[in-house]
Formats: sequence, C-alpha cells, structure tokens
Amino acid sequence: MDSENNKSGVCGCCGPLRPRYKRLVDNIFPEDPKDGLSKSDMEKLTFYAVSAPEKLDRIGAYLAERLSRDVLRHRYGNVVVAMEALDQLLMACHSQSIKPFVESFLHMVAKLLESGEPDLQVLGTNSFVKFANIEEATPSYHRRYDFFVSQFSVMCHSTHQDPETRTRIRVAGIKGLQGVVRKTVNDELQAIIWEPQHMDKLIPSMLFNMQEEDRAGHPSTPSPAGPDGEENPAALAESCFRELLGRAAYGNMDNAVRPVLVHLDNHQLWDPNEFAVSCFRIIMYSIQVQHSHHVIQQVLNHLDTNNKNTPRVRAGIVQVLLETVAIAAKGSVGPTVLEVFNTLLKHLRMSVDLELGEDGRRNSSSSGKESEERIVQNAIIQTIGFFGGNLPDYQRAEVMMFVMGRVPVYGTPCHTLDTSKIGHHGTKRIQTMLLSSLIMVTSGFKSKSMAAALPAPFLEPLFSLSLMEDSELRQLVSEILHNIIDRHDNRAKLRGIRIIPNVSALKIKREKISKQDVAFMKKHGQQLYRHVYLGCKEEDNGHKNFELLFTTMAILTIELANEEVVIDLIRLAIALQDMVLANEENMPMLTRCGIMALVAAYLNFLSQMIANPPFCQLVSKVLELRSMDAAFLLPENIFRDKCPLPDSLDQEDRLLYFQTADMAECLCGPGYSVERLSIPYIPQVTDLDRLSRRKSFADTVSLQVDIVSTGLPDKSQLAEEITFETLKKAIDTTGLEEQEREKRRQLMEKFQKAPFEEIAAHCESKANMLHDRLAQIFELTIRPPPSPSGVVSISSGLSQQHQSVPVYEMKFPDLCVY
Repeated sequence: MDSENNKSGVCGCCGPLRPRYKRLVDNIFPEDPKDGLSKSDMEKLTFYAVSAPEKLDRIGAYLAERLSRDVLRHRYGNVVVAMEALDQLLMACHSQSIKPFVESFLHMVAKLLESGEPDLQVLGTNSFVKFANIEEATPSYHRRYDFFVSQFSVMCHSTHQDPETRTRIRVAGIKGLQGVVRKTVNDELQAIIWEPQHMDKLIPSMLFNMQEEDRAGHPSTPSPAGPDGEENPAALAESCFRELLGRAAYGNMDNAVRPVLVHLDNHQLWDPNEFAVSCFRIIMYSIQVQHSHHVIQQVLNHLDTNNKNTPRVRAGIVQVLLETVAIAAKGSVGPTVLEVFNTLLKHLRMSVDLELGEDGRRNSSSSGKESEERIVQNAIIQTIGFFGGNLPDYQRAEVMMFVMGRVPVYGTPCHTLDTSKIGHHGTKRIQTMLLSSLIMVTSGFKSKSMAAALPAPFLEPLFSLSLMEDSELRQLVSEILHNIIDRHDNRAKLRGIRIIPNVSALKIKREKISKQDVAFMKKHGQQLYRHVYLGCKEEDNGHKNFELLFTTMAILTIELANEEVVIDLIRLAIALQDMVLANEENMPMLTRCGIMALVAAYLNFLSQMIANPPFCQLVSKVLELRSMDAAFLLPENIFRDKCPLPDSLDQEDRLLYFQTADMAECLCGPGYSVERLSIPYIPQVTDLDRLSRRKSFADTVSLQVDIVSTGLPDKSQLAEEITFETLKKAIDTTGLEEQEREKRRQLMEKFQKAPFEEIAAHCESKANMLHDRLAQIFELTIRPPPSPSGVVSISSGLSQQHQSVPVYEMKFPDLCVY
C-alpha cells in the first residue's frame, strides 16, 4: 500500500520527502478497507487542518484525486473512507479557508452521484446533506447548485428494477433536494434557486413521489417510515415540499405554484382530483398567510386558461379553488374576494351557454343524458356559497350584495350578466343557482341590525324574484329571508306547517326588539307583508311553499314584532282569509284551502306567542269546529295526499272563520291599537306588479306591446245600449246619497287610523295608475306633423313608421300660403 502511494508522490522513491498533508491523508486509509477509517490518524489529520487552515484546499484536492481514482478502479471501501474523512473535516473546520475545500468536496459528491452505483449515490447524497446543515459564516459568491438540482431530480424519478433499491435512490434524491433547499433559500446570493428552470425540476420531483404513494393505495397521510422501517419517499417528499413553500417569499409564489398546475395538467390529475386537492391543501397550510390570495389568483388564472377544457376538468379546478378559498377565508384573502366571485360567475354563465348548446344538440339526437356541465355549475355554486359562508360578517354582507347584483331580475337592468341570448330556460338556471349560492352565503349570518342585513338594494330585487311565476324561485327567496331574519336559530323548531298545541314547549329564543329594528319594520314592513300576501296567491304553490310562508310569518313574529307589528300581521292574516272567501281571482280550491290552513296555523302560533288567553281560546274554538265540520281547512289534513276538497266555501258559516270583531275584543287591553284591525290590509302596489305580475322573466319583453294593444277599450264597448231599465236606474236616485255618505265615512276612518306607510302606498298606486293612463292618452293624441318623407318615431320603447305625405296633399295654415 505504501509503495503504491509513494509512486504518486513528488519523489517516487523518497517517502519522507513528500508533503506532510499527503502523508497524513495517506495514513487514514487502512490496509484492509473493511477496517474502516483509522481514528488516530484521522485525529492527526484534523489537528493539522485546524492548525494550518491554508492547507485545507490542498487536502481537499488530494482527497478528491484519490477518490476519483478509487471510483474508477471500483475500490468502494476506500471511497467510503474518503467521504467519511471529508465529512469530519467539514464539521471540524469553520474558517475562511473552507471555501476552496468545499469546492473539492462538492466535486467529489458530484463524482459519486454520476457513478450510477446506487450505494455511491446514496453515500454522496448523505455527505451533501451533512454539508447542507453547516451554517457558513459568509455567503458564497460563485457557488452554484444547478448540477445537484438536476441530478437529485433524476434520482427522485428512479426506475430501478429492484423495489428496495429504487426506494433507496428516490429517498436519497429527495433528501438531496431538501439539502439544496436548505442551503440556498436562506442565502440571498442564491435566489437563483427560485428561477423557473430549477422550480420546474424541484417541484415535479416531489409531486411525483407524493403521487406514487396515492397510486400504490397507501394512506393519504403517509408515515415517515415504511412497513419495514425504511424511510417513505412520499412522506419525505411532502416534508420537503412543505419546507420549500414555507420559505417562499411573495415574489417567488408564481414560480412555486405554476409547476404544480403544469404537473397536474400533464398527468391529467384534475379528474379525478383527489391528488390535486391534497396538493393545494398542503400549499395553503404551508405558505405564509399573507400570500394566500396569490395562490387563489393563480388557480383563477388557470381556470380561465382551461375555459375550453372538458366539464370534469373545469369542475376539478373549481373544487380545488373551493379548498383554497375555504382555507384562505379563515385568514387573510385580501382584495381577491370579489375577484373570486366575479371569475366564478363568469364561468357559471359560460357553463350555462355550453349546456344550452348541448341541450339543442341532444334534443336533435333524442338522447336523454344529463349534461356534464351540471357538474361544473354545482361546483361553482358550492364554491361561492362555501367561500361566502366562511367570510367575516362585514365581508359577507358585501358578497351578498355582489351576488344579488348579478342575479337577472326584471326591473333592475344593472345586473352584469347578459341574459339576452340564453332565453328563459338559461335565465332561470342562473337565477336558481345564484339564489342557491346566496342561501349558502347567508347561512349562519348574524346581524345586530336588520337594516344592515337587508338594505334596500338587496331587498328590492329579492322581492322582485318572489313575484316570478316559478315556485322553486319563490322557495329560494323565502329560505334566504329566513337565513337573514332568523338570528336565534328557531327555524328548526318551526319545521312543518301544523297546529302547534304548546308553543312554550318549543323553547323559542327571542330578545326584545331594538329601536333599529322598529325603524326597519316601519320602513320595510309593508314589503315583507306584501311578499307573504302575493306569495300565497300563486296557483302552483305546494306544501313546501305554504310551509315556508308560515315560517316567514312566525320568524317575523319572533324577531321583529312589537305591538304594532302584531296588529299588522293579524290584519295580513285576515286579508288572506277574506281574499280566499271573496275568490275574485278564481283560485283553485286546493290553494284556497291551503291559505286557510296557513292562517289557522299562524294565528294559533301568534296567540300563544303573545300569551293572550282570550285570544288563545278564540283560536282554539275555531280550530275545534273546523276539525269537526271542515277538516280540509286545517294544515294536518289539507296537505295530506288525496284530501277530499269541498265544491265551495260557505261564507255564511261564520263560526268556521276568524272574525275581526272577536279578535279586537280579545286584544282590547293596553298596548294594542285594536281600532286598526277594522282597516282592511291592502298590499302596496308597485310598477313591478302591474308589469310583471303573473309573468315570467321571458315574458317581460312583450309587455309594452301588450299594454299598448290592450290598454284602450274598443269603441264598440263605449256606446252603451239605452233601454227602459237604464232610464229607470238614471231617474231612481234613492239610496245613492246613503252610499255616498258610507263611502266618505270609510275613507275618513281609513285616513285617520291606517298607518302612514299604507296610506302612502295607496296614494302612490293611484298616482301611478293616473300617470300611465295620461301617458297612453298623450301617445294617441300627440302625433308629429306630416312630412313629405316618412319618419320613424320612437315613443315608449315602440318604433312607429309614419306614411309619407305628398307636398301637394299637405294642409298648411292660411298665413303660410301666398
């Protein structure tokens, strides 16, 4: 061994003339490599290196020379001794002179990684990891790790035939990448590691090993050690992935997240998307909280990029977005909140367009398969609702306004979703989905002030939707109202429209109504009553519609009712009963009996809530009579399948109905202004009622034409036939004076006792009717002067072509003719 070493010396035959550092290095190698590193000789070499640090670079160069020769000659025992000596020297020497030594060390590690021998690759990786854990006093200006990133990435993708060897190589590659990350991310001079060419190798290598664990059917949260005690590549890859993301600064987030999206695209991991969801959960929990919105922005941009992809891929991306925003909503989302909703609503509209196109092709091919676009739409709605539901209340109120502003509503042309090309079916789809998302957003929403929770810009379009001729939309509107108004979670106790025998047993939670809520009811109470009144009249109402209307009235009583509101709610119930008995709109008998059952269930609930014994007895008496003689007027019977219905409702049987005078007598105590009970409730009439009542959204385009064409009576109807009976009625004036006096008395009583809001609504409806009639008259009477060339005039939204008149046929005033 000595003779061989002397041959490489300066003086081949004179060993004592060789440099001391070479002799010390030669002495650490035993005669038999199996004996391992000579500890005593290693201590001498270490002492010499510490005492003479300027010799470190020569020691490193000589060790590298010996190691390269041993690798080529397959003397792996000496290779192990050399690497062990290098490791000990690295740990012992921390001087400025270690820089050149490190270059020799890294050169030796590179030699081992290039060897192709698994044992040598693992050995070199372990030495590099030990080096990576050493904190250097000064940064390195010229050191680069490009080769190590590439080589470790290749090891992470090892395809060795032996499974155990393959696992060892992959574990070594992951450890090496982790060492590179630790060595570079804290060094400002090594920011080059965040460049795309390195991230495109680092991150896919980690994801590949994490993905392999899922393919093998292992648990989603792998343990660090495998079944035989060996290290698990997936666990190490996930740990390294988390560490890398945790060290990423704001400017590096793009380069860190983009390779993840590219990897998921290349390996088609969006459908199914379990692995994609797992990756972004790791990302969101690993990065700094203030960077969350940057990741969300990346996913949104990726969704825009894949807008022409298959529905399942887009749905997978949306579900990943759901996971990211769900985690980000608990921290800081920043200015991305409304951008998330805006992007999702845009893709919702695109999905509806694609679905309508598919429906047309499917109808032509007579295929009944449901469109896959529903998967995308459901994912978008779930994301909107879940994200909004996890936001703080102040942000949630903004989101509610934002989403409501996108719901297509007649009378509010400011909504940003263009529905002119998708027709009635597409518009209804968007309305249904957005209202469903609003239900999720408003779930659990608690506002101290009802005026802040239900501002006019939100309330008016919401009630406009309740006028649509679609029972599903009306149900969604009611559920949204319940989420907002029910601040004490009493709805679960009121499930089902029924006669509640003991309301106190429900243990309903309530608080004293605040001054702000009193003011809210004074301002918007008529709109709430009108919502219930008009909602009851719809012919397509089913059991669920009446149940929701009952819940609405009950929640109003619990949350917002003082003595004045109680009287208004009783007037509303009596108005519903009178509407059924008068039956001026020829409603179906099932609807009429359903309204009667609703009134009975509510008055039973109200009488017990206000704890008025006479009122309770009155209601119980009516209910008892109905159970014997008119069971179809009770909710337990009318909403049962195949309930027998009467041919008509007998108005003369007063005992079966609730009488205003009897209720006024029960409430004549202090606090209630019972004189207002004698004033019939009249719902507030608005322009929307006249134009869109009993009209769906698709029908509103032709409303103006219908009004102009049918607004004026036929001339033949104006001329009344004069007969003997007509003349007799004209001469006979007996009783007219009494009728006139009765009308005046009722009018005076109404203006004295009715609330101001109701009087204002009544006067406004008359003024609007007068305005419309005058507009029709002016449109008929005011015409442009004749013109030699026909002109097109546009009035009230209708274009009119006037026939041209020759000049010689035009009539001019006398003063203009000479």
